[in-house]
Amino acid sequence: MTIHSDEEALRLMNDGEFGPTAAIFSANAARGEALGDVLETGTAFLNRCDYLDPSLAWIGVKNSGRGCTLSRIGFEELTWPKSYHLRLTT
Repeated sequence: MTIHSDEEALRLMNDGEFGPTAAIFSANAARGEALGDVLETGTAFLNRCDYLDPSLAWIGVKNSGRGCTLSRIGFEELTWPKSYHLRLTT
């Protein structure tokens, strides 16, 4: 989709009820990162949308869900910690 300004792109991208992932294509990485900071998404790609890094969290926002997969954060959501408070007897 062709857009005419960053403001138009942000308005269109943030307009939906879901916010799992967005892709920004720009020759200016700093400008792309600034746009990614204000997008209402859990994941933002810059100049790509074809790569999944297992070390990075995959997160949905809005009605896309509140959970997280991948990364250490996602793994921790799949586990139940247990604490043991022990007093050793002699």
